[in-house]
Amino acid sequence: MKRKQIVVLALIVLALVAYFRLGLGEYLSLAALKAQQAALAEYQQQHPWQLAGLYFAAYVVVTALSLPGAALLTLAGGALFGLVWGSVIVSFASSLGATLAFLVARFLLRDWLLGRFGERLRAVDEGIRRDGAFYLFTLRLIPLFPFFLVNLLLGLTAMRVRTFYSVSQLGMLAGTLVYVNAGTQLARVDSLADIVSPTLLASFALLGIFPLVARRLVDAVKAHKVYAGWTKPRRFDRNLIVIGGGSAGLVTAYIAAAVRAKVGLVEQHRMGGDCLNTGCVPSKALIRSARLLAQIARARTFGIATAEARCDFAEVMERVQAIIRQVAPHDSVERYRALGVDVVEGAARIVSPWQVEITRRDGTQQSLRTRSIVVAAGARPVVPELPGIDRIAYLTSDTVWQLRQLPRRLLILGGGPIGSELAQAFSRLGAQVTLVERGARLLAREDPEVSALVAQRFRAEGVQLRLEHEAKSFIVEQGEQMLIAEHAGATVRLPFDALLVALGRRANLDGYGLAELGIASGATLEVNEFLQTRYPNIYAAGDVAGPFQFTHTAAHQAWYASVNALFAPWRRFRVDYSVIPWATFIEPEVARVGINEQEAQARGIAYEVTRYDLDDLDRAIADGAAEGFIKVLTVPGKDRILGVTIVGEHAGELIAEYVLAMKNGIGLNRILATIHIYPTLAEANKYVAGVWKKAHAPATVLRWVERWHAWRLRGRGG
Repeated sequence: MKRKQIVVLALIVLALVAYFRLGLGEYLSLAALKAQQAALAEYQQQHPWQLAGLYFAAYVVVTALSLPGAALLTLAGGALFGLVWGSVIVSFASSLGATLAFLVARFLLRDWLLGRFGERLRAVDEGIRRDGAFYLFTLRLIPLFPFFLVNLLLGLTAMRVRTFYSVSQLGMLAGTLVYVNAGTQLARVDSLADIVSPTLLASFALLGIFPLVARRLVDAVKAHKVYAGWTKPRRFDRNLIVIGGGSAGLVTAYIAAAVRAKVGLVEQHRMGGDCLNTGCVPSKALIRSARLLAQIARARTFGIATAEARCDFAEVMERVQAIIRQVAPHDSVERYRALGVDVVEGAARIVSPWQVEITRRDGTQQSLRTRSIVVAAGARPVVPELPGIDRIAYLTSDTVWQLRQLPRRLLILGGGPIGSELAQAFSRLGAQVTLVERGARLLAREDPEVSALVAQRFRAEGVQLRLEHEAKSFIVEQGEQMLIAEHAGATVRLPFDALLVALGRRANLDGYGLAELGIASGATLEVNEFLQTRYPNIYAAGDVAGPFQFTHTAAHQAWYASVNALFAPWRRFRVDYSVIPWATFIEPEVARVGINEQEAQARGIAYEVTRYDLDDLDRAIADGAAEGFIKVLTVPGKDRILGVTIVGEHAGELIAEYVLAMKNGIGLNRILATIHIYPTLAEANKYVAGVWKKAHAPATVLRWVERWHAWRLRGRGG
């Protein structure tokens, strides 16, 4: 706590101690007020402005310090100043005092809470920014909620001071009028219960709910305005039409069929999307073959004198295609039709918020009316507009699977997950790989130590890393292809036989009628927290919606998109992005969930780091895989997990325990108390929890325990 905060806290504590030690609370009772009514009225006649000023100041102090007695002071306002002036004075004094309490709570505790509960508090802040004024108005109108608690709790959020003050003054006005009016008839009031009847409380509650109802009405009006000019069909052919048969589209259609909705799925290329055909499945099949070659090359480290393997690249790529064919039935047209989905192979175009025109592969057209639409059209590789690239038969993560001859010199643009995975795989298969990255390190979203470890491994395996090299153009000289790059102010020429562009993926936004409907987009479609576009019945999921481009997040979004599309407005859910894991399938594998150190520092989140190196783990040593570490970020002084990074063998599997823990609020103490089989790699999760526990052992308690044991050594204590 900073010095200024300590001073403010000390002043508040002194004021509270003085209030209770001096018995000032005795003067804020109904009996005391009625006993002094005549004397106060006489003083008010003689010194009206002085009494008004003293009363105003006292009300502000009592409210700011959250002291009991505000209700009695409000009665006094009515008794002394009448209904009109009493209401005016109380309204401004109570609002000012409440705002001071709000600011004090923010000054003393907001930063501390952000440091320890940053992610959760940010989610609360988002809700406050969206609906905070409505909720505050509701709370102010219902006297059942202690006003002082509302002041303090909202001070811990990101609500604007101006919003808090203005809404508080408006929301408390009804209650102020009731109490001030009662104060004008003070002689008839025997207890505070006489003032607020159950009927009045119910009336306030109904009035408090009004702003929330009004918000719904405003949303309805906005929706009506959006749909102006469109004619909604009286009947529909489908409950839901899904555009795109990748991960997001398939899961959306599956859920809709499971709840017996009439759902159509339109796919213009191949079922399964990028993941099955050009992404996750083929890349992991290729990586497995490459990894086997790398393991055979290390045979001597396992005590095997000789072991040789020759790569038949064409056979490797045929195996990749065989794996795709083996997995394909899971995503096939036949399977989904059997589930009850009307699968159409063709191109879809949205022509109205409720109508989709489909051009089938045979050229025939079909027009379907639907209550809701989910756009899940996926993404495509980013290709930079560099001079000369049009003269190069470049490859992307979509087209590299067509290769049947291993390039002798492969140049890869991009040091992200895709570029890194393919660089290591092709190098192990026998290509001379040069990886060009304009940034200072690989895998820029990971912590620097992760990037450094991966770069060290890549260099040891023969991958040439050209970091901080910015691609400028491509040329062909005497039949040889070259990249012209800039590094440290100098021009660098990098010859190659094949070019693989791995600079990320761009959402497919064109050709579906989205722009014609005025659906806003940038890098992705603009959607709200319910995955709705400008039109409430048109949703987006997967790569077209962002913010993540993972198969598992596409499937995660698909649940929300399908349920919201089918059951809104009666029931809908905000997408939960609080615990998103991912992995890069290189060796050593890199997996992460939550925040890492560089993100925590950038966002000002306080954290502690606990690290366990895998070179100390028995199973990793036995497997010859003792490279890497587990790094856990926790709330300072607590075992609550903020994020985990794992680098090492099977990191993608090991991270699942932390995903479960973070999703369900399980801390390191409970992971430490969980039995893990020996010897396994999963034991590392328990050991890192043990490292945290040792660092947080209660030193004072242990010293006393040590003395107790020493005392017992002397034959004492039974």
